[in-house]
Amino acid sequence: MKRIVYPGTFDPVTRGHLFDVVVIAVANSEKKQPMFNLQERMDLCAEALEHVANIEVCSFTGLTVELARQQNCSCILRGVRTVADYEYELQLANMNRALAPGLETVFLTPGESLSYVSSSLLREIASMGGDVSRFVPDNVSAALDARFGKPQ
Repeated sequence: MKRIVYPGTFDPVTRGHLFDVVVIAVANSEKKQPMFNLQERMDLCAEALEHVANIEVCSFTGLTVELARQQNCSCILRGVRTVADYEYELQLANMNRALAPGLETVFLTPGESLSYVSSSLLREIASMGGDVSRFVPDNVSAALDARFGKPQ
């Protein structure tokens, strides 16, 4: 079976990040100033995916191509919502291919009804007391509520 890696900050994981067979690689990425620390993000991903077989959750720092080599993955999965996302992701995919020939990138696009959903937007809404429960797994909704002091 071929393996695929899905790197990202997952701050927090959303329903759009969930798949059947994949290595969820949670990036340390302190430059993005994540709301949840690395262990919390890994725990939220693992809990949200505990019902799915063939899922591995790991963390990483450094180049995604090195992570893919370490995890014995031949593909990288990336989400693309907009043209701006595509331009950035295409540049990354081409650089990754230059650094690791044979490593492919697969782009996943959301349906139009979900193309506006992003982790950063959901964090902002939750921080202002908004309900994001329909966009995130139950455990993430609870973690966001706890983080922002929203009554249960």
